[in-house]
Amino acid sequence: MKTLFFYTLIILASFTGCSQRSASTIDLSGEWQFRTDPDDQGINEKWYTTDLPESVHLPRSMVENGKGDNITFETQWTGTLKNHFWFNDENYAPYTSAENVRIPYWLQPEKKYTGAAWYRKTIVIPEDWEQQHVKLNLERPHWESDVWINGEHVGTQNSLAVPHVFNVTSFLKAGENTLAIRIDNRVKEVDPGIDSHSITDHTQSNWNGIVGDLSLNASGKIFFDNVAVFPDVENKLLHIKATVVNTLKEPQTANLSAGAVLKNTGASVSKKSENYQLTPGTNKLTMSYPLGKDALLWDEFNPNVYELILQLKAGKETDHKTIDFGLREFKPEGTRFTNNGRPVFLRGTLECAIFPLTGYPPTGTEYWEKIYSAVKAHGLNHVRFHSWCPPEAAFKAADEMGIYLQVECSSWANVSTQLGSGLPIDQYIMDESERIVDAYGNHPSFVMMAYGNEPGGPHHAEFLTGFVKHWAEKDSRRVYTSGGGWPALVVNQYHNIPQPRIQRWNEGLNSIINSEPPRSNYDWTDKIAQYDIPVVSHEIGQWCVYPNFREIEKYTGVLKAKNFELFRESLKAHHMEELADSFLLASGKLQALCYKADIEAALRTPGFAGFQLLDLHDFPGQGTALVGVLDPFWEEKGYISPEEYRRFCNTTVPLARLPKRVFNEGESLTAAIEVAHFGENPISANPAWKLTEGDKTIAEGTLGQQNISIGNGLQLGQVVYEFQAENRPRKVTLEVNIDGFFNSWDCWVYPAQVPSVSKNIRVVNTLDKRTIDALKNGEDVLLTTLKGSTNAAYGGDIGIGFSSIFWNTAWTGGQKPHTLGILCDPEHPALEQFPTEYHSNWQWWDAMSHSNAIMLEAFSQPLQPIVRVIDDWVTNRQLALLFEARVGKGKLLVSGIDLTSDLENRPEARQLKYSLLQYMSSEKFAPASELAPEEIQKMFN
Repeated sequence: MKTLFFYTLIILASFTGCSQRSASTIDLSGEWQFRTDPDDQGINEKWYTTDLPESVHLPRSMVENGKGDNITFETQWTGTLKNHFWFNDENYAPYTSAENVRIPYWLQPEKKYTGAAWYRKTIVIPEDWEQQHVKLNLERPHWESDVWINGEHVGTQNSLAVPHVFNVTSFLKAGENTLAIRIDNRVKEVDPGIDSHSITDHTQSNWNGIVGDLSLNASGKIFFDNVAVFPDVENKLLHIKATVVNTLKEPQTANLSAGAVLKNTGASVSKKSENYQLTPGTNKLTMSYPLGKDALLWDEFNPNVYELILQLKAGKETDHKTIDFGLREFKPEGTRFTNNGRPVFLRGTLECAIFPLTGYPPTGTEYWEKIYSAVKAHGLNHVRFHSWCPPEAAFKAADEMGIYLQVECSSWANVSTQLGSGLPIDQYIMDESERIVDAYGNHPSFVMMAYGNEPGGPHHAEFLTGFVKHWAEKDSRRVYTSGGGWPALVVNQYHNIPQPRIQRWNEGLNSIINSEPPRSNYDWTDKIAQYDIPVVSHEIGQWCVYPNFREIEKYTGVLKAKNFELFRESLKAHHMEELADSFLLASGKLQALCYKADIEAALRTPGFAGFQLLDLHDFPGQGTALVGVLDPFWEEKGYISPEEYRRFCNTTVPLARLPKRVFNEGESLTAAIEVAHFGENPISANPAWKLTEGDKTIAEGTLGQQNISIGNGLQLGQVVYEFQAENRPRKVTLEVNIDGFFNSWDCWVYPAQVPSVSKNIRVVNTLDKRTIDALKNGEDVLLTTLKGSTNAAYGGDIGIGFSSIFWNTAWTGGQKPHTLGILCDPEHPALEQFPTEYHSNWQWWDAMSHSNAIMLEAFSQPLQPIVRVIDDWVTNRQLALLFEARVGKGKLLVSGIDLTSDLENRPEARQLKYSLLQYMSSEKFAPASELAPEEIQKMFN
């Protein structure tokens, strides 16, 4: 880094001289006077002319400075509230009081202020600046800024995406000046949508303040206003379009020089210069700058970033500008994207302005490098910025790390606003898009743009048609779509739609993962067949995990995990505090399994362009959506490693199309093996497969040496294996290795006929008088409930399915399923003949699809379940699939799973029933708790 930095300085010095550069900037960071203005008195009372009573440090947010109001029950928030469970659950009652308020919907700031706030500072301007053009730069204010200098109003800006830059030349004088800035973070005339991640308390915390660069910058009377660079990959050229302002009254002859350096090596490109005539005012200059036949391209594998160094000279006037760029061409070709002619498959996640220490995005590259490192470690190559645009540092880091970015115009125009209805937001979106492209459009990582997220309004399609047409015609450096989610317009260059995923909004238990037996031979061909442009699936996943309460201690900044504190107190109130870690790990294993199914379905789809996860990391708002295998700090939770994740999410992923994953002995496993390969180059490999049981290999083979091109749906061969009758249940794993890339799929094999048990045990679906009498007389009974037969008081209204919770129940209005899989002791003797881990795996799909969750707290005695169902963290009920008790002189095992219906077609249920009966026939069946038969009878409708 030192060598590169020194080399860049040498080049700059040859153009401008280092001293001029350092003398042209005044850093305004430091102490500022401060005052809040909740009643909007400041303008009328001319606070910009008087000292303010408090002090703060900038750049920072108000809350970082300890300013704002304490959080109360009446605090006004920016964001939608849904399903106010908080007010109705007695477990949360202690936390609604003024002195102990805890909000369950998002991370809670230490203080909160929404309104106008004033910042004032005395600045000293050097005498030689009087002949200079001076701009005030506020890198990221939030969000509307008004500026006064020496009592005069300079102007107002309200971008949420780019620096607020004010021309202050005519307002300054040599010596002391007063600078006053009024920042207002209220939603006023322009409403981008109160859930937009650019402003909402769900994630970014709708803070007030200024962060990032805060400076005055001087240049000559002739200066660069904007420079756009357009790479030409075919001809190894850079087309430069510079906007130059001549503030002198006379035309000038100017020389424009261009040079470039490859940032990672310091290799330079030959300079070029041309002369131009500048008229007074704004001038448009163009130059074609050759990069040489050996110029390197930019992509995810080789993120070659160049620095363009421009020098402008007109007589005594000089200016310079440096711009990062990459030589790349990202475009749609058919239903795929290509970058420099190579097919690209977008494996993406979202960034929703989640910054748990500050509540605002970092303006330095270090944290962005951490984010993108986590993204790459999990096999991803793409990040979508949902309804917001990040600062410059995010683009710089993405450029240098090879990450493809989708950027959006600060809006989720839904709920509180709409598009195409003539509201101020329409013009704001167009203006914001222009600002974003002007500020960040040269970055090679910036390959996709949408207006924002999930638009509303009866005329949103008409408005967005104009938006996409405008940008597709104006700037070919990236591809454009209407919005994240919808609409799929004819003018779109790609669609970002929610159909291709295994669980969609409101599908509940009817989704493919919850309604169809386990298999891996489906894809989304039918869902994208109608489109002839790339389709990127919108927000796939959304699979939840139980909270990690150990995470609470990480919140050392201005946002606190009060939501987690509430959920922990609720768990404690339900007497399960010691199970918190187990719930996390078991539900995490199910979450990872669901993500694997989602991602593999996308990778199996021929001609598919990619997916965007929601999410690789947790989303702390909207009722708390714990949808990440990483926490909000982009750090691991302990149940899946990046290496494990990359087995099913990577540049190269082996895939197996399995029509089923549960077998009877005598049946054959048939797997069509294919690969999704989107690596740097084609590969030649001899795919190998093996079938294992634990550490033992029971079969293996190869599919022959093959040349594997870039793409997916590439058929490699077939694996067929017949399971011999061994009269024992077992889990087997199919593993495929392609050139060092591994993936695997668990399957289960059960005896086609189970033997009889040694003891005569009564099996019933309800507790009638004959069964009660039998229990009283000392008989043992297996009570296996039929799905839907239990009442709400005992859990009958709990929606139970195989998958984890989708997004979260508080925000979705209680969409099913309501639970997070199972937790059990695999060594429990009741499960001896039903091989299992401590968590859900595919062999539990049948049980979860034919079951009732039984609420143990409805019984008079504490009960220890054999198989527990992990409840939603909002309610934390003690739920069971299997539990036991003594009734009279007899012993009872209660199954929330239907173990009697259609067993000839349900090998898992048949085997589980056998395992339970074997256990009940042994001396190990010795329930500790005792229940009256009437309590059991109350379970049923």
